[in-house]
Amino acid sequence: MSEPAISRFPVPELKDLPDDIREKILAVQDKAGFVPNVLLTLAHRPDEFRAFFAYHDALMEKNEGLTKAEREMIVVATSGANNCLYCVVAHGAILRIRAKNPRVADQVATNYRKAEITPRQRAMLDFAMKVALEAAVIDEADFAVLHGHGFSEADIWDIGAIAAFFALSNRLANLASMRPNDEFYLMGRLPKA
Repeated sequence: MSEPAISRFPVPELKDLPDDIREKILAVQDKAGFVPNVLLTLAHRPDEFRAFFAYHDALMEKNEGLTKAEREMIVVATSGANNCLYCVVAHGAILRIRAKNPRVADQVATNYRKAEITPRQRAMLDFAMKVALEAAVIDEADFAVLHGHGFSEADIWDIGAIAAFFALSNRLANLASMRPNDEFYLMGRLPKA
């Protein structure tokens, strides 16, 4: 049986990509040891690839405010609610590594309310889910809850922006029938020897 395609849309060859995109993909490959399928899937539209990853990196690679693990929690919880296999699997792997907890990603993707997370993180995910699923009903009470847990206005923007950005990402991944790389399934599940 042959492996399923990584996307229902064209996947360009690395040699055919613009230099900046090829360099970004190769840099990720050097760090991760493989090329995440999202990079190849989105590379067939170079301008959109650049815009997508510029915003992704601006949200997810910050070193202030939310931790990188908390940022990944938002992605995994909202992606689970949006039925996005690619993002749950790929970002679940990153969450396991960043949280140093092999159980947390599965818990957060399935039911974050029962997950091994803090009350502060649960409040963060309550807000993220509201942004992802019913943003029109967000009101001042939602902000008050987050302030009560010590989140700043900048943190709250990040929570909402990550949830909103990944709502877009979830929909693109589902549109493209994007297949998660096999490597993601085992990452962060066992301590490194």
